[in-house]
Amino acid sequence: MLRYTVHRILLMIPTLLGVAVLIFFLLRIMPGDIVELKLLGEGASVTPDVLAAERARLGLDKTLIWQFVDWMGGLFTGDLGVSMWTERPVAHEIGIRLELSLQVAIMATILATAIALPLGTLAALFRDTWIDHTIRVFAIAGLAVPSFWLGMVLILGLLLVFNWIPPLTFTPLYEDPWANLSQLIWPAIAVGYRYSAVATRMTRSSLLEVLKEDYIRTARAKGVYERLVVARHAMRNALLPVITVIGLEFAFLIGGLVVTEQVFNLNGIGKLFVQAVAHGDYTLVQALVMLVASFFIIINFVVDMLYAWLDPRIRYG
Repeated sequence: MLRYTVHRILLMIPTLLGVAVLIFFLLRIMPGDIVELKLLGEGASVTPDVLAAERARLGLDKTLIWQFVDWMGGLFTGDLGVSMWTERPVAHEIGIRLELSLQVAIMATILATAIALPLGTLAALFRDTWIDHTIRVFAIAGLAVPSFWLGMVLILGLLLVFNWIPPLTFTPLYEDPWANLSQLIWPAIAVGYRYSAVATRMTRSSLLEVLKEDYIRTARAKGVYERLVVARHAMRNALLPVITVIGLEFAFLIGGLVVTEQVFNLNGIGKLFVQAVAHGDYTLVQALVMLVASFFIIINFVVDMLYAWLDPRIRYG
């Protein structure tokens, strides 16, 4: 198991390097100039000397190779640089928003998993019955309803029924748990519903496939209780693709909740992503892409470890 773990960790390094190279050079070939947008964006009149001085201050007067070397040197030392638009450290800009986005993602994942696993299992065990049809309608509705629309419905419902709306100011969980949860539980529900629909359908399909296997029929023929057949034999293998879906959805939630954050007035990573792209802030966009890519890579690593734990044949293969 140790050898397998080290091998998976080593594979993460070239992936991150490839992402860093791609995002750096792709951003540089995009049209637009952060300096002109910053100094001339509102119709101001600035001399070419001022523009040149600002480019030199931001390090944009260097060749692309040297800019890339400087940026990679900062990554290896933990320095993400300074935002070209706000003039504040990129680590600070991300840090004040990451807690919010990470908490919403974790809450949505817990909610979705708690809903999807039992519903998907019931749908598979009671296939083609009214229970299965009801759960499938629930799952299809979750896929069809956009998260931001459900969020708006939740806000309107709270306002009309209770004459109350969630707080607009983010409060950390360790400062005031009630204020924190009263704000973030609603976007977690809106996002978690769709999340649970995807996982429910995957659980049902995967479990139905496993229940057709020969070793399941053998266990039943030996007189093993149906509950033990499902819990010990079927679910362990059926969870493999489900874990993949849950992991990828969690990684997506870190930076993919742009519209949902707008609906609930959340100043998270998704909103910061849009602002950084709109302002042409190369340094901030690069750091955000590396952050999201790192989350995806780490989640894939965790999923691989869970695979190896659930099915030892994987690590030996």
